[in-house]
Amino acid sequence: MEQGIQLIDGNGKFNVDGLKDFMTATEFAQSGLSYTIVAIIGSQSSGKSTLMNQTFHTNFEEMDAYKGRGQTTKGIWIAKCSDIDPFTIAMDFEGTDSNQRGEDDRAFEKQSTLFALAIADVVLINMWYKDIGLENAASRPLLKTVFQTPLEHLKADLLKDIEKIWTAVAEPETLCSAPLGEFFNVEITALPHYEFQEEKFKEQVAQLRQRFVHSIYPGGLVGDRQEVEPASGFPLRAEEIWKIIKDNRDLDLPAVKVY
Repeated sequence: MEQGIQLIDGNGKFNVDGLKDFMTATEFAQSGLSYTIVAIIGSQSSGKSTLMNQTFHTNFEEMDAYKGRGQTTKGIWIAKCSDIDPFTIAMDFEGTDSNQRGEDDRAFEKQSTLFALAIADVVLINMWYKDIGLENAASRPLLKTVFQTPLEHLKADLLKDIEKIWTAVAEPETLCSAPLGEFFNVEITALPHYEFQEEKFKEQVAQLRQRFVHSIYPGGLVGDRQEVEPASGFPLRAEEIWKIIKDNRDLDLPAVKVY
């Protein structure tokens, strides 16, 4: 399994020297335009690191269930994915809704999410079935919906919610009439519970992993991406994007694949 480095710590400090060492150790720069960057975001203790490790054979730190739920990933971590063509970089992000940060310290969550959208070709948003529609539904009716609703219906519900969110937040006015698909390609996948259905989980994760093989080729997961910059420029680009976000400056976000 590939060992990663902490790219940005919990206080927002960018690890310039660590990234240089990472570039040298992995020979990332030599991949030219043949690479993909995959980031994962989601709530704390939702299994993001486990999903990344199982899918990409990385070695991000995972939560120890016997020690209780808590903040495992702090800041943003980066690792090379094993045995995937093209060269693929995985990025593991600190979970949202962290008790450790508290209600009054959500700035890093917003900044890191913007960073994921700006730097990655694919952003995985990890969430539990039980959280679908949580904002507008009580627990018992929600659980009933989850148990009785086929995946296709859940997908439809999620897509409706995503479209509503896009309509509500799209700005400036020039974007309000633009369809979501002009900026994001959204796909939805369901996986069995890792702890209760481990074998099925691993089988389906293996299928998910195959989506990232030859991902940049025509017809691949990100075969339609544009304006790709050489891998050698990744350190400077990542650092500059983070500075822009930290300084609250406007950031032009590229189109990405949201999964």
